[in-house]
Amino acid sequence: MMSLVVHLKTVAHLRGKGDRIAKVTFRGLPLYSRVAENCGEVAHFNETFRWPIASRLDQNEMLEVQVYNYSKVFTNRLVGTFCMVLQKVAEEGHLELTDTLIDDNNMSIKTSVTIDIRYQPMDGTGGMWSDGEFLDVPDDRDGMFAFETDSLLSGQSHGSGTSPGRSLQGSIPTFRKAGRGVFSAMKLGKAKSSKDDHKRGDEPAILEMEDLDKKAMRLAGMLEPDTISLASVTAVTTNVSNKRSKPDIKMEPSSGRPVDYQISITVIEARQLIGLNMDPVVCVEVGDDKKYTSMKESTNCPYYNEYFVFDFHVPPDVMFDKIIKLSVIHSKNLLRSGTLVGTFKMDVGTVYSQPEHQFYHKWAILSDPDDITAGCKGYVKCDIAVVGKGDNIKTPHKANETDEDDIEGNLLLPEGIPAERQWARFYVKIHRAEGLPKMNTSIMANVKKAFIGENRDLVDPYVQVQFSGQKGKTSVQKSSYEPIWNEQVIFTELFPPLCKRIKVQIRDSDKVNDVAIGTHFIDLRKISNDGDKGFLPTLGPAWVNMYGSTRQYTLMDEHQDLNDGLGEGVSFRARLLISVAVEILDTTSPEIICSTDVQVEPVSNISESATGKMEEFFLFGSFLEATMIDRKIGDKPISFEITIGNYGNHIDGVSKSSSVKKKKKEGENQEEENELIQNSSEDEADEDADLTSVSSTPPMKPFITDRNYFHLPYFEKKPCVYIKSWWQDQRRRLYNSNMMDKIADKLEEGLNDVQEVIKTEKAFPERRLRGVLEELSIGCSRYVTLANKDVNLAGRTKLDRERLKSCMREMDSMGQQAKQIRTQVKKNTVKEKLKLAQNFLQRLRFLADEPQHSIPDVFIWMMSNNKRIAYARIPSKDILYSVVDEETGKDCGKVKAVFLKLPGKKGFGPAGWTVQAKLELYLWLGLNKSRKNFLHGLPNGFEEIRATKMGHGLPPVTLVYDMKQVFQLRAHMYQARSLFAADSSGLSDPFARVFFSSQSQVTEVLNETLCPTWDQLLVFDDVELFGEATELRDDPPIIVVEFYDQDTVGKAEFIGRTFAKPTIKMRDEPYGPPRFPPQLEYYQIYRGNSIAGELLAAFELLQIPFDAEEIRRALIAVHDFAVPQIKVGQGGRADLPPLEGPTDSERGPILPVPLGIRPVLSRYRIEVLFWGLRDLKRINLAQVDRPRVDIECAGRGVQSALIQNYKKNPNFSTLVKWFEVDLPENELLHPPLNIRVVDCRAFGRYILVGSHAVSTLRHYIYSPPDKSCNNWATAGDVSVSLEAEPPIRKMDTVVKLDAMSDAVVKVDMNEDESDKEKKKKKKKKKGGAEEEEETDERVLDWWSKYFASIETLKENLRSQEAAQAEAEEREDLEIAAEAADIRPDDLHLKGSKMKERFKEKKSSKQKRSQAADGSEKRPPKARVDELVVYNRELESEYGNFEDWLHTFNLYRGKAGDDDEHALDDDRIVGRFKGSLCMYKVPLSQEITREAGYDPNMGMFQSIPHNDPIHVLVRVYVVRATDLHPADINGKADPYVVIKLGKSEVKDKENYISKQLNPVFGKSFDIEATFPMESMLTVSVYDWDLVGTDDLIGETKIDLENRFYSKFRATCGIASNYSMHGYNIWRDPMKPSQILAKLCKEGKIDGPHYGPGGKVKVANRIFTGPTEIEDENGLKKQTEEHLALSVLNHWEEIPRVGCKLVPEHVETRPLLNPDKPGIEQGRLEMWVDMFPMDMPAPGPAIDISPRKPKSFELRVIIWNTDDVILEDDAFLTGEKMSDIYVRGWLKGQQEDKQDTDVHYHSLTGEGNFNWRFVFPFDYLVAEEKIIISKKESMFSWDETEYKIPPRLTMQVWDADHFSADDFLGAIELDLNRFPRGAKTAKQCNLDMIRNEQELPTISIFKQKRVKGWWPFVARDENDEMELTGKVEAELHLVTAEEAEKSPVGLGRNEPDPLEKPNRPDTSLMWFLGPLKSLRYFIWHNYRWLILKALGLILLLLMLGLFLYSIPGYLVKKILGA
Repeated sequence: MMSLVVHLKTVAHLRGKGDRIAKVTFRGLPLYSRVAENCGEVAHFNETFRWPIASRLDQNEMLEVQVYNYSKVFTNRLVGTFCMVLQKVAEEGHLELTDTLIDDNNMSIKTSVTIDIRYQPMDGTGGMWSDGEFLDVPDDRDGMFAFETDSLLSGQSHGSGTSPGRSLQGSIPTFRKAGRGVFSAMKLGKAKSSKDDHKRGDEPAILEMEDLDKKAMRLAGMLEPDTISLASVTAVTTNVSNKRSKPDIKMEPSSGRPVDYQISITVIEARQLIGLNMDPVVCVEVGDDKKYTSMKESTNCPYYNEYFVFDFHVPPDVMFDKIIKLSVIHSKNLLRSGTLVGTFKMDVGTVYSQPEHQFYHKWAILSDPDDITAGCKGYVKCDIAVVGKGDNIKTPHKANETDEDDIEGNLLLPEGIPAERQWARFYVKIHRAEGLPKMNTSIMANVKKAFIGENRDLVDPYVQVQFSGQKGKTSVQKSSYEPIWNEQVIFTELFPPLCKRIKVQIRDSDKVNDVAIGTHFIDLRKISNDGDKGFLPTLGPAWVNMYGSTRQYTLMDEHQDLNDGLGEGVSFRARLLISVAVEILDTTSPEIICSTDVQVEPVSNISESATGKMEEFFLFGSFLEATMIDRKIGDKPISFEITIGNYGNHIDGVSKSSSVKKKKKEGENQEEENELIQNSSEDEADEDADLTSVSSTPPMKPFITDRNYFHLPYFEKKPCVYIKSWWQDQRRRLYNSNMMDKIADKLEEGLNDVQEVIKTEKAFPERRLRGVLEELSIGCSRYVTLANKDVNLAGRTKLDRERLKSCMREMDSMGQQAKQIRTQVKKNTVKEKLKLAQNFLQRLRFLADEPQHSIPDVFIWMMSNNKRIAYARIPSKDILYSVVDEETGKDCGKVKAVFLKLPGKKGFGPAGWTVQAKLELYLWLGLNKSRKNFLHGLPNGFEEIRATKMGHGLPPVTLVYDMKQVFQLRAHMYQARSLFAADSSGLSDPFARVFFSSQSQVTEVLNETLCPTWDQLLVFDDVELFGEATELRDDPPIIVVEFYDQDTVGKAEFIGRTFAKPTIKMRDEPYGPPRFPPQLEYYQIYRGNSIAGELLAAFELLQIPFDAEEIRRALIAVHDFAVPQIKVGQGGRADLPPLEGPTDSERGPILPVPLGIRPVLSRYRIEVLFWGLRDLKRINLAQVDRPRVDIECAGRGVQSALIQNYKKNPNFSTLVKWFEVDLPENELLHPPLNIRVVDCRAFGRYILVGSHAVSTLRHYIYSPPDKSCNNWATAGDVSVSLEAEPPIRKMDTVVKLDAMSDAVVKVDMNEDESDKEKKKKKKKKKGGAEEEEETDERVLDWWSKYFASIETLKENLRSQEAAQAEAEEREDLEIAAEAADIRPDDLHLKGSKMKERFKEKKSSKQKRSQAADGSEKRPPKARVDELVVYNRELESEYGNFEDWLHTFNLYRGKAGDDDEHALDDDRIVGRFKGSLCMYKVPLSQEITREAGYDPNMGMFQSIPHNDPIHVLVRVYVVRATDLHPADINGKADPYVVIKLGKSEVKDKENYISKQLNPVFGKSFDIEATFPMESMLTVSVYDWDLVGTDDLIGETKIDLENRFYSKFRATCGIASNYSMHGYNIWRDPMKPSQILAKLCKEGKIDGPHYGPGGKVKVANRIFTGPTEIEDENGLKKQTEEHLALSVLNHWEEIPRVGCKLVPEHVETRPLLNPDKPGIEQGRLEMWVDMFPMDMPAPGPAIDISPRKPKSFELRVIIWNTDDVILEDDAFLTGEKMSDIYVRGWLKGQQEDKQDTDVHYHSLTGEGNFNWRFVFPFDYLVAEEKIIISKKESMFSWDETEYKIPPRLTMQVWDADHFSADDFLGAIELDLNRFPRGAKTAKQCNLDMIRNEQELPTISIFKQKRVKGWWPFVARDENDEMELTGKVEAELHLVTAEEAEKSPVGLGRNEPDPLEKPNRPDTSLMWFLGPLKSLRYFIWHNYRWLILKALGLILLLLMLGLFLYSIPGYLVKKILGA
């Protein structure tokens, strides 16, 4: 009967005394214990509970133990609860553990419980997986598994390591728990039979070794015998059993190494800047570099179009943290810095993570950092692109930007960030730090001590926080290793911020310079979630660990960079307690601080427990093997040290603090390490107290392995280390990461498999992918169930809770999506679904990265002579133990191969490639309480040796293995390919060295090759491995293979390394299929981080049987003869499969790879086409004169004819040669083919010029043409309809001889169109205003064609985008629908709603493209013949024109470091042109029988001859865009240089001044002779007045391949044929001649021209027009249109058809050799080639830039109205203004004009009748005005500027003594501006506000416009206000018209305007002072004046009265 038994032993650490009772619940059934009466600290229950169960124990089931304080009267009070998932129990059948309880608040308490659980399933397979079907499990009911785990747990040694039920030699293979093999069906949660599995057809992810046998038998039926075994893919990466974990293959640290970056920023314009009449400048800042645009005067919407480039050479992390800052500054000049209008900040990383690494034409919102209450301060339109090495940036095509800018829809913000960002405060609280290193020398300390008399800590730390370009610092804590700050740094920044990381750095304050102690980056994306259930950034309070250089203090720390956060830290530096919070500000509240300056304030202390309860952790490590120790350090004794944080670090670890902070629980109880470990008692609880740490192995002298490496003699004795440490218990965080990491690892492994299956073209990749997705969804749901149990107890910090919730949501949705996608995986969608699955992988990795650290990483250092030599760093989560399997770290309790590397910069480059040491290492980290499992995962068969004999609870210091297995390893080294070139010749002399355990062997050296075929068997005899045989079978150690280049002097140079796992045969297994003999497999070779080739090899490990004598002895030794079935073998090696002797007498004693393993060969013939050699460089200063090409493949080869004189003719005289060779049937195993070029010198000497290895021959395998598809004959004639294209309007011409006119009238062929035209004409007559320009044939030129084509290109791109968006939306809908199970009919409703939403989202772009679809909406655009504009090189469109002639680059010289891969170009010494073709030998007769078959040419029939040929090359250079600035002013003066062979054309005198987007518009003719001159170089140089001109960039074109290509790239085929005009036919051959030639060459029937405009070619019929008109308008019959329609559809012709190159313009990137891989601009151009033996072509097309047309704009300012009154009148205080109007077109300086002043306007009315005249040059096509002016007084020449035609009118108030006041302005874009209002009343602000909605007019179409327009300005609150209205009349005339009818400026002659009728007040008051006084004062204030006069009289009288009264009184009194 199945049952679950729980033995409750004790409950410890209880508080107080009392009665206790326990309740244990399983499956809802509670059982109570007896009452433990009156117990103190410990309650001994010792009771057993048993639940009989009917169904199997599920892995997710829970067991709950609750402990109560028992009371007879009241209810029992709960002490705490313990819950656990029974996964381990379900798997292993037995588990014993001690763990803490948690109280009601989910806080962990001191009390702990000890229980022992057993699970007895039905069939006794306790430790087996739930699917017994796959494994042959011996049915063994006596609980063998329990026994085994028991003995491990009880800590007694294993004796002889045998166990009942297990034979001495292990002759019955008992499978120990084969772990959660990555594959079994168990993961599907239920047992599946293999039949069932087969039906489902989802191949499992990785094959278990046990399964392999059966699997292989099942698969064998389906696959050909020669396919590479599936295991090959995952040879190393997978692990079969659970005792070993994967090695990391990539060695070299990639971060921290500087790379080239280029940031290009174009500031186009600014709009809506806040402020009146400003002179704005834009400052562009990247990091610390600043650049400024020029200043534009008095405008709020300046247009700059200036391009800035910043070059950097820094590590990626540094680059992406730099801030790009755009600020607009107002009125900056030499003396004053100007006032800041607003800024915009974003980090470089945000730009880099955009699609294409760029923002294009986006608007940045400016905000004021000093006043966060203010809103948007304006917008700057810019392009920002970040280019790293090797990124190419696709610039959207730059044509005229007619798109009306929708600012809101094109904001410079990443997807998903709202346009309205709010201000927020970012609080970074810095609490305290621990474990800081010394930052001063001890001598200094002694000096200080002498002076001060006290011993101080040697560090003065403070914390600096950097975020979005601002820095904040805490205070400095003097002399403290454990500083306490409790301060917060507050940043104010817009939220969500466009800066990804906060940088927190502990620094040491120093008088001289402050140094960083450690750095930590907080990634905001990881501590927040922007979803709808998301949360604001929050973190902690949590400890973050900082890593950096080693802790010894040296004055010059060579690894200081590591402390700044660059590269991987090599040692623990400190940990810092921080927390982060964000608060969104309400900017309306009054008490808000306006500025964004960083503030620092104190915060309150946080409690000790806030970051978690301190727990004691135990780390155990055992070194099973230390090999491959670098020979430089091999002579001194070596020891290894393991540290976690500062624990275990004895050299430079804990700096003892002078303050007496030695709490026991801080765990710094590391007394001297040599103190003996003493033990007081047997009781485990006590002895833990004395357990000091043993953190390093005893020093040992290494032994020699071979000339490069040493090893340590850890044979049967394996040293161990253990460390106790105290950390806050935050394991949950790590468990969470581990669960996700494991899912991710599995997914990654599965995806690699799928890719490999696709790459090797095996069957059914879709099944494999389905399996992977199935696994992913199961993993996700498993995660959700596991994480669910700690939803309520995750509650340490807010981030923990929120993160858990969001992880669960993410994982849940990911699981759903995976299920969903799984159903959509079909054979044809595998690749795209694979991409989606890769997105899952990235998401998982992102989620798994835990931002709040807990336990620091573990470091392993190799020490020699007390110096640290090399290290490895292992994340603590990887080795963390948990009771639940999924939560355990992936390397916990497993043996891991660890490669040690050099620290810091030492590890860059070649030093980082070599291994410093390879360790086989076992690590376990967990709570000290759950320590008893720590030896579980070690290979069995050891005895523990402890430091003292007394304690048995102590961890062992050594393990002694008494089980030893002896093996023979056979390494079948077949071949390697694509190795690195290590010699200057460009080849290597490679040999391989194979390491296994402590032995190594070498293959022979093969000279001068990159693809050695060694075909050699290396046999390692007597390899001793320790541990149980069966375990080894599941889990052999890895084999390391290193490749070296043998040098005659000095030591061999390392060129790569790979890892492999051998296939193992135990002594009692047969040597036979399916596993033996093993198959050859490919192993990827790495050097550093770069792939350095692949190895084809097989490895087998065979156990050597004992002979009978040994067995007899063994039996006597074990006094027990009852050992079942001993097979007594014949003993010794005789049992092993025999080795063949050396077969090849020349090779000496070298064993070849045996027959069963080497591939099956067949006979192939390889034909080689030798065409010629090009561009051979000098070798040792001598020119190459008589080269020859040697081709070699698999030991056979052929030599080309000798080129007699390379200079005269570099082509070969004999074109085709062949050789036969035996190659493997399996194409994947084909050896590479080597091409070598040698120069034959006098006296029979040969010198290698260069070589090339063709690694895959598969492209050159000839497949005979499939006859069935070409038999069109049966299908009859196929007519090809050309109606898909819009009907071509051909002008028919009728001559109409009328008395009145002799004009030629054009009549349209297409009726409907002409009707439309008529209608249009009628319409015109009615509304005379609405004029449409007729495109006149005469005005069309090449540029019309070009611009029309660009428009088409952009429309196509747009419609593609729209289509793509729609497709994506459809897919999203489908997925959403499937996820929600919507019925299809609901889908339409939902879809339409979604679409509406979607449409709203899609900005006006979409509207435009819709307009493009509804063609009837816009006036029919006159059809211009178009060409094709390619936005990349022509080569990339046509496969490099290698349709039959291939180019092979020849290399010489050493291959660079992986990062200098781009420098491979420097190794190219020339090119070989030719081709290859291979086929199995007896070829079918059909081919050779064909007519005209030339046996000399083999498969290369109908190939032109390679004699020299003279060609006229015509290069058209249209324009360049985005050139890299070459001058200090951020501009360049470009000109074109063209080189071909020896001829060079420099166009230096026509340089274009100060332009980064020059239009060249030139054609150049050069005569050349192929093959000598075939490489055309077009370069753009920068002209300099002084000094040499600099190269900006160049592009190279191989003309020869173009010339001979069947795509016919000599002269592009136009879309229409015409004999004159702008679209004249360029080719000397007419279309009919070209067609005839093509038909003849392709041996096809035709062309047959038929009546009615038809032509038949092969069996296709094409139609087309048949008439053409000549220059005089006469019509002729012609076949050219027909022929041309065939050429335009040539790809539809069977057999020979291909797309012919159309008339085109290609865009080529310009590159500069000094800045490899980074584009320096682009060049638009095309090349025509004409053979000289043909008729000469016509003159070149004129593509010179269009000359601008001269216009004159006459603006009459009639009146103004409602102008705001600015001044107070003198004397009277009345409001008035002295109005005048100013206007300009080109810019303030050039042509501003002012009217006269209308003085003293009291109503805001002004009368002017004043005329402005603005002459300007205008480019109609680009809608730009052209200005030429000198940039400054020092400029040498004028610079041409293009600006949009915008007329600016401003209204001003004139002041006599102070500056005039600006009142308002309006800017009219002459191409589209609102129509003026009829009257002043109708004129209002809406004309400006709703510009988009109102109909607009263009002055270029209307010619004359009159009306009222508003003047606007912005008030303090940034609102637009109406400040006046102007009545103006605009009149545009051409320059010729202007000459005919001139007008005067102002009111002058000719054509004067009458004087305005102004009221007389407006006369100056000092001209008629009285008059104006009278008017002013009397008119307005007469009553006031009269009153005042009356008052004065009264006062006067009173005064007189008072004055005279005394005298009068006296007179009276004295009685006068």
